[in-house]
Amino acid sequence: MRNLVQKRNALLKKLDQYSEFVRGSINSVCATCNRARCMCQKTSARRVYRLTYKDSRQKTRIVYVPRSRLPRMRKMIANHARVRKLIEQLVETNIDVFKEEARR
Repeated sequence: MRNLVQKRNALLKKLDQYSEFVRGSINSVCATCNRARCMCQKTSARRVYRLTYKDSRQKTRIVYVPRSRLPRMRKMIANHARVRKLIEQLVETNIDVFKEEARR
């Protein structure tokens, strides 16, 4: 029981490390025609990046991401994956704690 509580506390401390996270994906589109695969790709090498995500009503939202902030946005997306894994581990640990308490 004590080990499970310690494990839960350790997971909560790890969760504090990832304060910046965002759900979604980065897409690269042509700056001229706004398509991912376009005919003008050969003539225009200029690409823009967009974050695509679903809001609380499951509506797709698109946000422009400047090239200078692209590494930070990619790190935030990676942090979201880590946070999801930590939350899953927390859920499993909390279930184990609940089961242990029921046995006593």
